[in-house]
Amino acid sequence: MNIVCIVCPNGCCIEVNRNGDQLEMSGNLCERGRKFVEAELTNPTRSLTTTMRSNSEIMPVIPVRTDGEIPKDMMFDVMAVINQGCVKVPVKCGDIVVKDILGTGCNMIATCSVNI
Repeated sequence: MNIVCIVCPNGCCIEVNRNGDQLEMSGNLCERGRKFVEAELTNPTRSLTTTMRSNSEIMPVIPVRTDGEIPKDMMFDVMAVINQGCVKVPVKCGDIVVKDILGTGCNMIATCSVNI
């Protein structure tokens, strides 16, 4: 199996073979690629960048993102929470708009400031 590492700009195509309980890898230029593949095969995670409704008439949606990575299989559940929420303005870039979303330990934070 081949997995393209997305950790750094090298974008290594890492060949992975299972040998019993061991994973044999080749093609990664750094140790981060090995760790990425191990995580992809056991518990893949991603940061989430999206928008969230606000109570501002001027800016009805505000860009937000997670401040860490959440399990990939929880993306749709997290989006359901985000789609039901509403950011109250004023808000500053970096403010937490949803704390510990679904118990992931990650917060949703605003990625821009809105004073209107």
